[in-house]
Amino acid sequence: MSRRRTTMADVARHAGVSLKTVSRVVNQEPHVRQDLVRRVQESITTLGFRRNEAASRLARGESVLTLGLVIENISNEFYSRLAKAVESAAAAHDALVMFGSYEERADREVMLIDTMYGRGVDAMVIVPTAGDHGWLGEYLASGLTAVYVDRVPEGLADVDAVLLDADSGGRIATEHLLAYGHRRIALISDSDPLSSVHARAEGHRTALRAAGVAVDPALCVTGVFEPWRVEHEVLRLLALPDPPTAFFATNNRAAMGLIQALRDHPGPRPAFVGFDDFEMAGAFTPGATVVRYDVGRLGSAAVELLLARMRDPARPRRRVTVPVELVVRGSGELPPPTRAMAV
Repeated sequence: MSRRRTTMADVARHAGVSLKTVSRVVNQEPHVRQDLVRRVQESITTLGFRRNEAASRLARGESVLTLGLVIENISNEFYSRLAKAVESAAAAHDALVMFGSYEERADREVMLIDTMYGRGVDAMVIVPTAGDHGWLGEYLASGLTAVYVDRVPEGLADVDAVLLDADSGGRIATEHLLAYGHRRIALISDSDPLSSVHARAEGHRTALRAAGVAVDPALCVTGVFEPWRVEHEVLRLLALPDPPTAFFATNNRAAMGLIQALRDHPGPRPAFVGFDDFEMAGAFTPGATVVRYDVGRLGSAAVELLLARMRDPARPRRRVTVPVELVVRGSGELPPPTRAMAV
């Protein structure tokens, strides 16, 4: 097992100084007391802290604002579109964007934020991982400005965030399937502790209860990320004695895994609704019915919140909610198969 990478926060605690002081020493900023510089350098040597050498080449007096973007996985269409939206919104303010993917690893999220902060990035748009984010408080207290997108970080009570109306999305997706006669509706989801995922699943459960349909735990699959795992779970559910007649997939990767599973499935074709639109959603037969939203609005709202916070650090925290809509393409409009009547 590899050793955890030493962060600037570790150096600050070892040297008994603030995180901002470590950042100033690492970036060779002027006007830092020599005794503090020595303490920080000694701690860097003792702990084996390695900074990115590019940090020393950053001009401290640059007028160009650099924003950080920390996301889950740039190969996911949602995140690539979000990155483009943030970059476009930042360019409108003559700002540059530095981004990195943590690929569903909490330790890499810490490394990315620490490295960006060490390179002088004082404002970041973050899509947080699951789990406690109390550790971020030290960075925020030392001058980091952050806005969170899609998810609310655990352990930070009062934050600026741009969120989807995820609960409504889960509800309208399930209501749509219920309207076509489905009562055995399976949920395919990734990590439920994520606030956005939990909200989508809760909207699904709310719609079922409102229709008088019991929530069946056997039809709720959570914690699956990769499409191939989704494919495996969908085929398992379809092999049940009383299989689901419809599915609600809570993100685009789940929808792709679902489509892969249904491609060669020999039985009656179940209906499904996905959450997140994707480029190929209309290329299948039938096309994928999805809950859609404006990714550009997510990115621009995040950048505007970030700049507003930088201009006025004392302003009240805000949460912006981006609405969602149902896009009908065929997959969600398939009725349940008729069952032969027992004689």
